[in-house]
Amino acid sequence: MGILDTLFGRTKPVKPDLDQLFGVPSAALTLEAAAGFRPTGLGSVCFASVEGGAFDEVERQVRALLDADTERGGVPVEASKDSYGYSWLLARHQPGELPELVNDLHAVNSELEAHGFGPQLLCSLVGFRDADGQRPLALVYLYKRGTFYPVCKRPDQQERDNALEIELANLLKNDLRIEPDLSRWFPVWGAPGMEE
Repeated sequence: MGILDTLFGRTKPVKPDLDQLFGVPSAALTLEAAAGFRPTGLGSVCFASVEGGAFDEVERQVRALLDADTERGGVPVEASKDSYGYSWLLARHQPGELPELVNDLHAVNSELEAHGFGPQLLCSLVGFRDADGQRPLALVYLYKRGTFYPVCKRPDQQERDNALEIELANLLKNDLRIEPDLSRWFPVWGAPGMEE
């Protein structure tokens, strides 16, 4: 970073740090103890699709890597596209298998990154529900920022609970690197892994 960057308020972009994902199991303990949210066992990775054989081959390898868990009783990874054209890979585990779910999400991100598709990675999310099962919550990891933010929906509404999101972010700041720019806290309604 040069002197002009400092003078004009430009900051050096944060490098992705996939190891931040390994903080999610600790954050889950905090969420359950302090707010009653429990893991659902669902998590997903979102990326911008790229046309071409090289990307198709990497996506096939990633799916094969996660589908290998089916031999041990797991459910195969599910691929989908959202209304914006982004691709999602959904991994399923038992709610008590959060470390295994995080390992899968890390593996997907790492595999895409290792094959040069890091710029296509957008986010990963891990799903939670409140004790009554009425309120979905997602911890969203922004790949390009190396940060997390919570997205929580009000029960039975398509409306965010901003006050609860900020409360949860403050609660989790010792467990996860929380995204400081609230304008980057995008809603992920209907995202695989958040609601099901």
